[in-house]
Amino acid sequence: MTTAFLTHPDALNHRNPNGHAECVARMEAVLTATADLELLRFEAPLADDEPILRAHTQRYIDRLAAQVPASGTVALDPDTHLSNGSLQAARRAVGGIVKAVDLVLDGAARNAFVAMRPPGHHAEREQAMGFCLFGNVAIAALHALEARGLSRVAIVDFDVHHGNGTQDILWNEDRVRFISSHGMPLYPGTGAAEECGAHGQIINIPLPPQSTGALFREKLEAVILPELDRYRPELLLISAGFDAHTADPLANLDWQDEDFSYAMRQLCKMAQKHCGGRVVSALEGGYNLSKLGGLVRAHIEVLQEHSV
Repeated sequence: MTTAFLTHPDALNHRNPNGHAECVARMEAVLTATADLELLRFEAPLADDEPILRAHTQRYIDRLAAQVPASGTVALDPDTHLSNGSLQAARRAVGGIVKAVDLVLDGAARNAFVAMRPPGHHAEREQAMGFCLFGNVAIAALHALEARGLSRVAIVDFDVHHGNGTQDILWNEDRVRFISSHGMPLYPGTGAAEECGAHGQIINIPLPPQSTGALFREKLEAVILPELDRYRPELLLISAGFDAHTADPLANLDWQDEDFSYAMRQLCKMAQKHCGGRVVSALEGGYNLSKLGGLVRAHIEVLQEHSV
């Protein structure tokens, strides 16, 4: 088996206003940096409403569709915009991660990375926000439970911003363990340690401004890995944001390149212990264009290390 890589040119057709941090160049940097890797490559399919409706309402989907402009962009909030190609790209992001879950569960790949945009972890059940339209990773977890019959799915989100959308969608879902490390205080203002979900299944790990990767590694070893070991997930999903890097313009943590790779190695080892190495990772944040491609490449190379 090997590592699957899922993307689609439609990711380049989601356009934000000029100067927006979540820009087409992010995807171009990722695709350039990973072009020569030996991966099992797939185009992300276009998702229909069925998987999306496990996380969002039909009213929300219809409202988004009605706001897609013929040209230019329309603002859903000060950070989140729609262009003519946005909804198609967002459906590909959902389709890509759903297909990645199927590939891994069917044994066609050991693990997978989904390189799509817009990202997803800020999209709440009925609210687009934080550059996100659909809750991609939350949808993937619900697909694994409802369509594929799993009983225990874990999500680890190490984006510097709290995955408020994932938390909102999965607040009442006791079959998913959601673990998020994130800077605080920072957008979107959620993710306090006492936000535990309806069943105590949500674990938030707020990190103070300017904290280094050393503190994150401590939390990984003391909190995240032991929780995964207790939970014994049948599938591990990763919200892979790279904006905790010291050079990222949208945050204030001080992680170095190797902190991301270290974390991923430990998470893959835990997945090997409990779920046959079944890991599906999806791109979230990361806005330094000179760093993002290399960070994603290193992330995928760790997946490759654990794909045999």
